[in-house]
Order: sequence, then C-alpha cells, then structure tokens
Amino acid sequence: MKPDDIKRAVGAGLLSFPVTAFDRELRFDESAYRRHVEWLAGFNASALFAAGGTGEFFSLNPREIPAVVKAAKDAAGATPIISGTGYGTSLAIEIAQAAEKAGADGLLLLPPYLMFSEQEGLIAHVRAVCQSVGIGVIVYNRDNAILSADSLARLCDECPNLIGYKDGVGDVDKVIEITTKIGDRLVYVGGMPTHEAYAQAYFAAGVTTYSSAVFNFVPALAQSFYSALRNRDQATVDRILKGFFFPFVALRNRRKGYAVSMIKAGLRAVGRDAGPVRPPLTDLTPEEMAALKKIIEANQAA
Repeated sequence: MKPDDIKRAVGAGLLSFPVTAFDRELRFDESAYRRHVEWLAGFNASALFAAGGTGEFFSLNPREIPAVVKAAKDAAGATPIISGTGYGTSLAIEIAQAAEKAGADGLLLLPPYLMFSEQEGLIAHVRAVCQSVGIGVIVYNRDNAILSADSLARLCDECPNLIGYKDGVGDVDKVIEITTKIGDRLVYVGGMPTHEAYAQAYFAAGVTTYSSAVFNFVPALAQSFYSALRNRDQATVDRILKGFFFPFVALRNRRKGYAVSMIKAGLRAVGRDAGPVRPPLTDLTPEEMAALKKIIEANQAA
C-alpha cells in the first residue's frame, strides 16, 4: 500500500495488535498465529499491527519479525498489516526494511532502546527510519521517545511517508497542541494501555481511533464499545466501562507487564490459547486467571 492508502486505512476504524503465538518452548508458533490473525480479520479491524507492543516486539529476535509479518499478511486477507520496528537507529532500519520486504503495509516505530535523547536526536532517528523505506511510518510517542509538536512538524516537512502519530503518554494537552498544529497531515492513534479507559478524553482531543488490545479475545465487545463512542451512545459506553474495562484495568494493574500478559490470558480464557508470554514477562497466577474469566463471562452479552 502507498503511504496515503495506509494512512486512510488507519483512520477509518478500530485497530488492534495481535499477540504473537508461542509454543510451550517459547518458539514462534506460526500455525497458531495464522489462525489467530485470520480470526481477528473477520471482525473488521481497519488494520492489524504485527509484532507490535502487545505482540511482544521487545522479546522477539529481529530475525523472527519478518516471519511474523509474512504470516500475518498471508492470514489477514484484505486487512492491512503494520509491522513494529524499533531499538537503535541501525537496527530499526534493518527491521523496517526486512518487514517491508516481508509484505508489511506500514510501520510502527517504537521507542529506541534505553536511552533518553534530545529532540534533535529523536528527529534524526525518525528521519533515518522513514528515509530507509517506501511504506508509511507511524511514530509512537511514549516513554523515552516523546516528540514535541515542533519536532513532528519538522519531520512532516522532511519525511513524506511519515503518516501517523500514536500517543502512549496520556498528556491530552500536548495531544491537542499536536493535532492543532499538524492538522490532517498525520493520522492520530490512541495508544495508552487498555486505551478504552482513556478514549473519551482522546476523542475530545481529535484522536478518534485507537489500538485495542482486548480486541484479541473479545473483538465483538471491542467493536461495540468503539461504535458506541463514535455514535455518542453514552449509556453503552458507561455500561461497558463499568462492567468490563474498569475491572479489567484493576486486575491488570496488580503486576508490571500485565498489559500484555492479560491479553494472552484472555485468549486462554475464551479457548483460543496463544501460548505463554516470553520472559521477562510473567503469566497470570491461577487466582488472577479465575478473576479474569469472571470478568469476561459477566460481559459475554455486552
């Protein structure tokens, strides 16, 4: 897809990050992953992010990422596939180019490894990755990679294939500044952990799409919530927040890393096991697993 095509696709509806399936020896389970992506593609996501944050990008060997992207592309049908890339500039370029060759329609540039940097360094990093590929790039503002509105404006001038901005910081004032200054030059994506809990505030800031992690195991519920937001159906929004998302977030917040672990546990709870998480993440305890099942069962008809 051309950068403008993937930009339109990303802005058209709900997005999600398929988990990466692993077997019991923590090897990439391609057949299970293909089945999972094929199932998700039937629930009308506008795009799927392969090897993204919920897909455990950080625990994948860079050589595994093209295989994950290719499997996703083969299984997703017409649904666009956006690959994760990241780490230092050289490695991010290498992953980006391999993902493009494997068929990725776009890229999500995750924060570089470990170091905090000045704006000039972040600009140089994003520019180098954008210029290394022909597909569209979405930059993920999060943790140690927080670009200012002025930096983004400069990158938009220098990188025609920079098509999107994903926010995982939660500073809505800064998001409003960015959306106001940059306008429709970029597509804006919400990227907070369990973003549904923040979605109303982001909608007010002009960010009307987001990536839903729970789409992995309750895709119909995720789409119902998104539809209610878009249609300003406050009664439905409140009901799903109170019944599902608030209890889910409370359970997620018990331990570090559970933003990913909870999603794989959710798949296990609905009978679509994608295997364990890789270290350094940890899986849910039996007691936590039972609590998650109760949350899901209480909202099956939501």
